[in-house]
Amino acid sequence: MMLPWKQIVLLSITGCLAACTEDVIFRGPRWRAEPSDLILPINSPDQQATIRCEAEGNPSPQYRWSLNGTVIDLGNDYRRHMSGGNLIINSLDRDQDTGIYQCMAFNMWGSILSGRATLQFAYLDNFKTQSARNAVNVREGQGVVLLCGPPMHSGELAFRWIFNEYPYFVQQDARRFVSQETGSLYIAKVEPSDVGNYTCVVNNTVTTEKVLSSPTPLVLRNDGVMGEYEPKIEVNFPDSVPAAKGSLVKLECFALGNPVPEISWRRTSGVPFPSKVKTKNSNAVLEIPNFQQEDAGTYECVAENSRGKNVARGRVSFHAKPHWLQTMTDTAMSIDDNLFWECKANGKPKPSYSWLKDGENILPESRMRIENGALSIAVLEHSDAGLYQCVAENKHGIIYSSAELMVLASAPDFSKSPLRALLKARSGSEVTLECKPQASPPAITRWKKANEILQRTERITLLPNGTLKIANVTRQDAASYTCIATNKFGTASTTGRLIITEPTRITLRPTNMEIIVGESIVLPCQIACDPALDVSFSWAFNGQLIDFQRDGHHFERVGGSISGDLMIRNIQLNHGGKYVCVIDTDVESLSTSAILVVKGPPGPPDKVAVEEITDSTAQLSWSPGRDNGSPITGYIIQARTPFTVGWQAVDTVPEVVNGNMLTATVVGLNAWVEYEFRVVARNSVGMGEPSPASAKTRTEDAIPDTAPTDVGGGGGTKSELVITWEPVPEELQNGEGFGYIIAFRPVGTVTWTRAVISTPGVARYVFRNDTIPPFSLFDVKVGAYNNRGEGPFSSIGTVSSAEEVPGVAPKRVRGRSVSAAQIEVIWEALPTTPERVLGYEVVYWEDDTKPDTIGKVRISGNYTLVNVTGLRANTPYYLAVAAFNTAGSGPQSAPINTTTKKPPPGQPPLNVKWTMIGSTLTLHWDPVEAMDTESAVTGYLVLLKRHRYNDINTILTNKTTMEISLTANDNYLIQIKALSEGGEGAGSEPIHIYKLSMGARGSGAGGLSPSCLSAVLISALLCSFW
Repeated sequence: MMLPWKQIVLLSITGCLAACTEDVIFRGPRWRAEPSDLILPINSPDQQATIRCEAEGNPSPQYRWSLNGTVIDLGNDYRRHMSGGNLIINSLDRDQDTGIYQCMAFNMWGSILSGRATLQFAYLDNFKTQSARNAVNVREGQGVVLLCGPPMHSGELAFRWIFNEYPYFVQQDARRFVSQETGSLYIAKVEPSDVGNYTCVVNNTVTTEKVLSSPTPLVLRNDGVMGEYEPKIEVNFPDSVPAAKGSLVKLECFALGNPVPEISWRRTSGVPFPSKVKTKNSNAVLEIPNFQQEDAGTYECVAENSRGKNVARGRVSFHAKPHWLQTMTDTAMSIDDNLFWECKANGKPKPSYSWLKDGENILPESRMRIENGALSIAVLEHSDAGLYQCVAENKHGIIYSSAELMVLASAPDFSKSPLRALLKARSGSEVTLECKPQASPPAITRWKKANEILQRTERITLLPNGTLKIANVTRQDAASYTCIATNKFGTASTTGRLIITEPTRITLRPTNMEIIVGESIVLPCQIACDPALDVSFSWAFNGQLIDFQRDGHHFERVGGSISGDLMIRNIQLNHGGKYVCVIDTDVESLSTSAILVVKGPPGPPDKVAVEEITDSTAQLSWSPGRDNGSPITGYIIQARTPFTVGWQAVDTVPEVVNGNMLTATVVGLNAWVEYEFRVVARNSVGMGEPSPASAKTRTEDAIPDTAPTDVGGGGGTKSELVITWEPVPEELQNGEGFGYIIAFRPVGTVTWTRAVISTPGVARYVFRNDTIPPFSLFDVKVGAYNNRGEGPFSSIGTVSSAEEVPGVAPKRVRGRSVSAAQIEVIWEALPTTPERVLGYEVVYWEDDTKPDTIGKVRISGNYTLVNVTGLRANTPYYLAVAAFNTAGSGPQSAPINTTTKKPPPGQPPLNVKWTMIGSTLTLHWDPVEAMDTESAVTGYLVLLKRHRYNDINTILTNKTTMEISLTANDNYLIQIKALSEGGEGAGSEPIHIYKLSMGARGSGAGGLSPSCLSAVLISALLCSFW
């Protein structure tokens, strides 16, 4: 029965929300989080449990909870309350709170139930008695079982046994086993070492609590040893073991016996175990992870020793909670429609189905039928709207699937799908006018042309869904068309005007073309069309639409409204292909195409290989690259060695390699050089990219064919003949073991003396022999050789042997101090001597105790005077002179001693004043007073530089005043320095005299200068002057 308020809500959506299923917004509750099972320690520190429940909807859902099928009255329950939809339980109580919980979410649109969740409490009581257990008396070799007898508990347990005292635990092996099912300790065959006290340790894996039993003494009887006997299985699994899908199944099997039995496992079907199956604890435990249907069956445990065997078996059966294969979805249907929902679930055993509406069981009645998980409702009514749930259940679980049903009722409405106000169609085509009102129940439609009801004819078709089709339209079909829709809630209509246009024609099409890379073209695409049509142009290239924004640097649309010409700029090879111009109008689509062939230089050849190589030739082969639209006309071969800069073209046989050839012989190569080769193709467009380089290949070795050049020599020391030459480059050495053969003989003799040098980079040979006369002439020549033999010699050159140093020292050496930094040295030229004299060398030093102060000045030729400069002022120097030639310096003269002058005055002339009258410049300055450590002033030096000339005029005076005549059409720069025996002193500040200053006066350096002459310019003039 539908509530009155719900009927009002459903009726209010007529003509609004429920007009079309595409616009429906489902607002009933739907789950975000459902309750899940909880197992909590009974003595949890926080003493609180939270069971989650959260749903969404509009308005926001409210919640209700039930425990074991009974609604929880939260208003009168001080321990339980809700936070959102979550149920929070405080002060947990095992008796009151254990059970099955279920949440319901509801709002004005309906209610849904959550899945069920159990709340359990884990605990572990103490053993009932803590007094010592009775002793167990056994014979040696007998099997024994020590019972644990775990206390009351909830939650999974784990068992261990202590032997005598903590922390010595019993180690499990083939003889000893602790069952995790019973907790008992099994010893297959007792040994004397087993005697002692045994304590059972029980752990609760949920609460982590641990309790210990009283010790059980194991005592060995003294009435003999137990004889051998066949296995007796004490630990075995049940005859029937239910296993859930995806679970971990553990089967235990252990036997007593003497000797200790061996445990093995098998399936009675003979099917071998998959790799996932594992055994543990000396085969006492069989583990089957992720249990599936194919793992079900009968399993056997076989215990066997030398006295016999025993078998235990049981069937492991597969079961699975239900899981959904098919569910229903939120649905909006018109009133009076028929609903069919079906849900399907899988499980073991097969699940049964039931249906809920707003949390209540649905009972079949005249309009509602439930059959095998399917719900059908005939002739929907407003009251059928709500939230439905399909429930699938077997003994292992229950699952819920939810969906909302909305029942729609509205008069026809074209607001979402009106006819276009203006419809265009090409003459001769077929027109389809769709009539799609939003209406519940669906509307009955009629069509009018102008004011006339349309009837079916040969050209006019009225389809059951309201669509109007007019075949082979003409201009007489142009009119206003109206669709009228009616249902029991009302009537509506929509109108559109149909215009018939003439067909569009392509007046200028693109044609197939060939073009060179880098050029630009325009592909035409022009039309003639009905002026009532809207036209758009697009272009496709090799099946892909051209994006003019992304590819605008190459493609551009040009032309007007009836032209869609395509301009392609800077065409590349990848632009070759099929171009399609697509013309779209309101009523039709046309296209035209052309093939564009782009020609370019050839692509790079490939697979360049050296087929055969000698000392000067290489036979090459290659495969051709792409011709890029133009046949290959020829090839150029290039080579590279470690000695060349980049790639160089090489000579070939044949001299010209045409485009049909894929082999050639490279000639003129150097022997014993590592070469790489590459090939470049050309066609009528140009040269292409080079091929990848061939593998490095070395030419064969050969006798050297290049002689050393620039053979010469001379010099050296006494009794030496020095011979030099330009080494042969490595690329011309033609093989390994390269070296030089040096041949020489005195001029006028016949017999050559030979020497061999095995180092390729050496360019000098010295022959030493005391019998060699000084400065005597020799014929010399240098040849090359390698492991293959001797090569040619150079042309013969003439070289002098080493000469002797001059044997006599210069005489009458004199020195004169010229200034504070300069000493003049004079000597007497040597008379004619047996040795050559190429010049003289002056050696000077400050003190014999300071060898690091030695300096040297050499002068070539027959000069007998030299100025030694760069000396320190007022410092005594020792000087000696020696003659030299190519053999070195001869003996030095006896040292002489000369002291440099005191330094010139460091103070420049000051208080410089000048007067310019006409062309006469009068200068005045203060006298310079030298210090005791400086040379006395002997006069003054006036330096005069004209701006237009580079020469400097100097005027000497011993006064502190001077008159100078200047020309009136030039600028001057003037400076004054003090003179002394030590040289020129510091200069005064420069004076600038400009031609505009005639008839002026001034002082210092500034004078009367134009204001525009900056300090920077003055400095620049000074730098250029000095």
